[in-house]
Amino acid sequence: MQTIAIIGGGIAGMGAAWLLRDSAEVTLFEGADKLGGHVCTIMDGAQPVDTGFIVANDRNYPCFNRFLDELGVATQPSDMSFGVSIGNGAIEWAGDSPAKLFAQPGLARDPAHWRMIVDILRFNRRAKRMLAADRVPDMALGEFLDHHRFSEAFAARYLLPMAAAIWSTPTAEIRRFPLAAFLHFFDNHGLLDVRDRPQWHTVVGGSHAYVHAVAAMLGDRVRCATPIQRVRRQADGVTVITERGRTLHFDQVIFACHADTTARLLVDAEPLERALLGSFSFQPNRAVLHSDASLMPKRRRVWSSWNYQADRAGISGQRVAVTYWMNRLQSIRGPREYFVSLNPLAEPDPAQVIADIGYSHPVFDRAALAAQKRLHEIQGNGGVWHAGAWCGYGFHEDGLAAATRVAGALGAQAPWPG
Repeated sequence: MQTIAIIGGGIAGMGAAWLLRDSAEVTLFEGADKLGGHVCTIMDGAQPVDTGFIVANDRNYPCFNRFLDELGVATQPSDMSFGVSIGNGAIEWAGDSPAKLFAQPGLARDPAHWRMIVDILRFNRRAKRMLAADRVPDMALGEFLDHHRFSEAFAARYLLPMAAAIWSTPTAEIRRFPLAAFLHFFDNHGLLDVRDRPQWHTVVGGSHAYVHAVAAMLGDRVRCATPIQRVRRQADGVTVITERGRTLHFDQVIFACHADTTARLLVDAEPLERALLGSFSFQPNRAVLHSDASLMPKRRRVWSSWNYQADRAGISGQRVAVTYWMNRLQSIRGPREYFVSLNPLAEPDPAQVIADIGYSHPVFDRAALAAQKRLHEIQGNGGVWHAGAWCGYGFHEDGLAAATRVAGALGAQAPWPG
């Protein structure tokens, strides 16, 4: 039975270890003191609140949904309603009902708001036609918006805020996103349809419930609090050296961490490996779990699962943030409100802050998307494999799908399509 080291205890590492657990001698290394990666469930007393990975849906997460079933982990319905607050409440609306589109008095008389609504329908129709004909031009999203004269209200009040919320990325970066990848993602997730959107759900008891289930099944094959210092290929396998100086030998190594981490650890990386891994960049994001409602829209009826905030209506120089209303997302009952603010524009009241967490998210520019198409050229090179959410669109499903492909190449049979 071959020996396999897996470096990184996020969704890709956990998924690969679980899939390979019966066909190989697996050791899962994680530098932190617990598994999970972007799964970070904070306990406020007896109340679990998610701050990293929060939701999945029934349409676009086939691997992950089946994974939860295999683990015996329950989910509950949620929603992905979307609210907007611009200029300290000067413009506010929500998208989950026609009435909330005009939740703010005066929007019904605002020509820019009506133009935004018309452009939403126009953008969706044009995008679906291009995708159906497989004729999406090779340009950035911003170029497309300018070329077809979509209004600034549409861009600044709807499309860019929604995308910024989804990818945890500033609006200026979203404008540089390759159009084809952007449209394919929006179409796959039902975001080009006003109706027939997927059903979202959250993990009962918080996302850490599934991490605990994986950890229990893997048992002593998990090595938490064990950072890796370097990895080097040998004639008869791969050597892994921990930061504590321990040298271990394996037949195969799966890097289930960010590409920049892999580039740092793999000391004998070949030029193509360095070029492809170096094409991926990552940006830090800060998530604050708190109960300060001043970071939500001013009008309570606009409160949604995702609440986008911008300091100004124009795109130029616009600063943005997103606040998730966890009571709605996780069906949390009780008098206390829970919010997760990503890169908040204003600091929440310190007395109401529960946790402050740092994350790192991939940036999907043209270089990264081009490199993704060539990752197969370095998979398995000298017994070294690569998996992670950065291999797809950056979401939990992408991480597990990447792990499924690698595990399949190493002989594992997944109970879901890979």
